[in-house]
Amino acid sequence: MSTPDGTVLIVDDDPSMRKALVRLCQTAGLKARASASAREFLDAGVPEGPSCLVLDVRLPGLSGLDLQSELAARHIQIPIVFITGHGDIPMSVRAMKAGAIDFLTKPFDGKALIARVREALDRDARLKSAQAEQMAIRHHLNTLTPREHQVFALVIQGILNKQIAAELGASFKVR
Repeated sequence: MSTPDGTVLIVDDDPSMRKALVRLCQTAGLKARASASAREFLDAGVPEGPSCLVLDVRLPGLSGLDLQSELAARHIQIPIVFITGHGDIPMSVRAMKAGAIDFLTKPFDGKALIARVREALDRDARLKSAQAEQMAIRHHLNTLTPREHQVFALVIQGILNKQIAAELGASFKVR
């Protein structure tokens, strides 16, 4: 599997865990940026390109689950891999139902984490590509003249060119 472009965003209040996660990501050829709290992460912002959030559940202030909810409320879509030393089933179910990629308990296997992170980066890259394509289509639609909008509305209904011409009172020429 090729290394996806993108940034691994790490939020963990434990300095040694943050450092170890950054090192693990860098060793795997991934860019990483670490934050000590949810607030610090929000203040730094999410990069434009593909990204993945490796998020500790228990954080001072805004918890990892609260951050997940806050991102959803702000319409920020980013794949999340939760990590925790004190997880339980209801907590993991809540995270997964809200769209988390995975919920790993500490200590976790570094290879497993990197595999999930790569999967998340690939997923985010595909999502961002699809969003860019939709924006380009919207842009093109916004440049249509009113007459072209009328024609387009009939084309997407599957109406034949001859029928569209008749419907709009235009002549139909075959070239």
